[in-house]
Amino acid sequence: MPINILMPALSPTMEKGNLTKWLKKEGDAVKTGDVIAEIETDKATMEYEAVDDGVMAKIVVPEGANDVPVNQLIAVLAQEGEDPKAAAAAAGKGAAPATKAPSAPGAPQPAPAAPPSAPLAAGGEKKSEPAPPKPSPLGGEGRAAKAAPGGGTMPGADGHGANRVFSSPLARRLAKEAGIDIGRIAGTGPHGRIIARDVAAAKEGRGLRAPSAVPAGAPGPAIAPSMSDQQIRALYEDGSYEFVPHDSMRRTIAQRLTASTQTIPHYYLTVDCDIGKLLAAREEINAAAPKDKDGKPAYKLSVNDFVIKALALALQRVPDANVSWTEAGLLKHKHSDVGVAVALPAGLITPIIRNAETKSLSAISNEMKELAARARARRLKPNEYQGGGSSVSNLGMYGIKEFTAVINPPQSTILAVGAGEERAVVRNGKIEAANIMSATMSCDHRSVDGALGAQLIGAFKMLIENPVMMLV
Repeated sequence: MPINILMPALSPTMEKGNLTKWLKKEGDAVKTGDVIAEIETDKATMEYEAVDDGVMAKIVVPEGANDVPVNQLIAVLAQEGEDPKAAAAAAGKGAAPATKAPSAPGAPQPAPAAPPSAPLAAGGEKKSEPAPPKPSPLGGEGRAAKAAPGGGTMPGADGHGANRVFSSPLARRLAKEAGIDIGRIAGTGPHGRIIARDVAAAKEGRGLRAPSAVPAGAPGPAIAPSMSDQQIRALYEDGSYEFVPHDSMRRTIAQRLTASTQTIPHYYLTVDCDIGKLLAAREEINAAAPKDKDGKPAYKLSVNDFVIKALALALQRVPDANVSWTEAGLLKHKHSDVGVAVALPAGLITPIIRNAETKSLSAISNEMKELAARARARRLKPNEYQGGGSSVSNLGMYGIKEFTAVINPPQSTILAVGAGEERAVVRNGKIEAANIMSATMSCDHRSVDGALGAQLIGAFKMLIENPVMMLV
C-alpha cells in the first residue's frame, strides 16, 4: 500500500508552508532518515526527513510552491516491493494513514488528516452536523480539549475553547475579511451555528449581539471595525503605491502581536541604569580575551550580552516573576530561558538562550552570535525560538532612547533596552556626566503584579549597574 506524504505542521503556529526544494526525485530510493525536502515555515527553513523506506513514486506538489496547507498531500511513497507506477496512479487513494508521513527532526508530529468534508447544502453551506459535545476538561493552555486520534488532545474545530462559538469555515473567513468579531454574530444554522448568511446580515448591521451578550470564552468585541482591503485601496490613487503581499512570517507576527495586545493586560516600568562600571568592565574583559593563531579573539562582549545575563539572574532572584500564564495556573520556570529579538529583512524572530543564568558572559556572547546568524539564514529549529520565560528587545544601536515592547506569549515579561548615552545626573549635590541607559519592562498583569514587576526590574538595575555581581 502506498504511503501518502503530507505537508507537516513543523511548529504550533504553522498553518501553511512553502515547499522550497525537493532533494529526492520520482524514482529515487528513499531510506529512513533521508532528507527528502526543504520546507520553509513562517520562521525558518527546515529539513524534512523520511520515516519509511521505499521509492518516491510521485511528487504531487512541485518545489517552489508557496502556502501549501498543513496535511495536504505533497508526494506518494511506494513501499518496498510495490510497483511505483501503480502507487503513483493511486496517489491519495487508499494509501497508508497520514500518520505515516515523515517529519522534521525535533518538530511536532503532523496531525492526522482531516475527515472528508460534509456534503454541501444549498447556498454553499455544509449540511447540518450532530450537536457539538459538551466541552471536556481544560487542556494545557486552559482551552477545552477533545481526544485526538492516537492519544493526546486537540483544540475544537473552530479554534475556540470552552463556550466556544460554533461557525462554518466559510463564515469565519468572511467575518475575518469583513473585520467583524464572529463572537457577536447571532447564528441561524443548525444548533445556532454561524453560517455565511449570518455574516452577510451582520455586514448590513443585522443580527449582531451587543458586546455584553457575547458568550463567555468568545473573542472580545473589536475596538473598532476594520477597513477592508478594498476600502483602504480606494483611499489612494491607482499607480501611487506598490503592493507587497504578506509572507507567512509577516502574517504570523501580525496575528501573534495583535493577540498579545488584545488579550494580555500590559503595564510598563522604566528605570535609568548607570552603565559606567559595565562599560569599563566590558573594555577590560574584551582586551584580555585570548586570541587564536590568526589573532582573532575568543569572544567580544557587547552591552546586550550583559543585559541578557543580568535579566537571567534577576529572574532567579525574583522567581515569582519567572512564570507563564495559563488559565488553569501559573508555570513557574526553574531556569532563566531568555529570548533575544533579532531583526530580519521580513520581520523579527526571538531565539532563546536556554539556562542563561548558568552561562558565562563569553558563552552567552558566542551562542547569541551563532543563533543570530542562523536566524538570519532562517535555519533555526522551532525549539530554539519557542517558549522561554522572558525576552530582551534592544534598539539602542538605532539611537532609540527608550520604548515599550509587546510581550511575546506565553512569556510574562519583556525588557526593552534603549541606547546608553551621556546624561547630566546629580550626585552628592553636584551635577556630573554619567553613561545612562533606560530600560522598560513590559509585564503581564495577570501573572506579574506591579510590586513584583518592580522587584524584577529593580534586581536587573542592581546587576547591570554592578556587573561584578554577575560573576559571583
